[in-house]
Amino acid sequence: MHKELLDEKATLEFGCKLAGLLPQKAVIFLNGPLGAGKTTMVRGLLQALGHSGSTKSPTYTLVEPYEIGGRKVYHFDLYRLGDPEELEYIGIRDYLDEAALCLIEWPEKGTGILPEADISLELSYQGEARSIRLDAGTASWSEALVEKLLK
Repeated sequence: MHKELLDEKATLEFGCKLAGLLPQKAVIFLNGPLGAGKTTMVRGLLQALGHSGSTKSPTYTLVEPYEIGGRKVYHFDLYRLGDPEELEYIGIRDYLDEAALCLIEWPEKGTGILPEADISLELSYQGEARSIRLDAGTASWSEALVEKLLK
C-alpha cells in the first residue's frame, strides 16, 4: 500500500498520524535510502506523543531513548552496525521485551537478531517529494492500522 508525501511537512504529519494509532508496544521498521525521511517521520511521531526537544538520528550511539508521558520509545539507527551480533551487546532483547515502541532505521542490518516488524515503512524520494509504502506484520492490529493510515 502506497501513499505520496509531497514534502517534509507531509512526512511529519504522517508521523503524527501514525503516533495516534500505535499501541503501547510495537516494532516499526523504517526502510529507505539516506535522506528519504526516516528520521523526519520519527520526529513527527515523537512530537505527536508530546516530545518537545530535538530529535536526532542515533547513528553513532545506535539507540536514543525517550520517555514521554510515561511511554517508552526507543529510536534505533543501525546504519553503522558492523554485524547483527552487536545488537546483543547493547541489550536489544531487553528493549524489545519492554512495553515500548521501538522505531528501527536500517533494520536489514539486524537481520537474524531483530524480530519481524509489526509495521514496515519504506520511504523513497524524488526531489522534495516522498513516497511511503506500508506493510503490516504479524500483529493482529497492524493490517487495520495500515488501512487507517492510508485514508
